[in-house]
Amino acid sequence: MGRKCAFMNRAIEAAGITNATVLNTRSEDWASGDGRDAYEVVTARAVGRLSTLAELASPLLKPNGVLIAWKGKRDAGEEQQLARAAQSVAMRPESILDVGDRAGSQHRHLHVIRKSGPTPANLPRRAGMAKKRPKG
Repeated sequence: MGRKCAFMNRAIEAAGITNATVLNTRSEDWASGDGRDAYEVVTARAVGRLSTLAELASPLLKPNGVLIAWKGKRDAGEEQQLARAAQSVAMRPESILDVGDRAGSQHRHLHVIRKSGPTPANLPRRAGMAKKRPKG
C-alpha cells in the first residue's frame, strides 16, 4: 500500500491538486477518528464487493455524500446484496454508469452510491469484518 500511496502523492503533485490527501491506513481506523463523517466523496477500485464498499464508505461520508466504485462487469448478485445491505449501512444505490469501450475500460462500470442518512452507530465494525462478513 505504501507504494500506491507514494504514486498517488506524485500524481497529486504533478496535477497541481491542492485539496487532496493520501492516507496509508485502514478506512475502519480512520473512520473511528478524524475521518468520521468528513468527506463529500469516497472512491474505490479493486477493494471488494459493493456491499463491503458501501459499509466502509458510510462512516467516512458526510450526509448526502457519495461513493463512486469502479467495478468490472455488472454482477446482479452483487447488486442485490448491496440493495439488501443498503438500509443497514445508510447507503442507497443511485446510478450505474458504463465507462465505455476505451482501451482498458471495456465492460467497466462506475457505481454511484449515496449516503442516505446518519452513520449507523455500529459502524465502522472491527477492521476486516466488512469483507469477512459482508452485510446483505
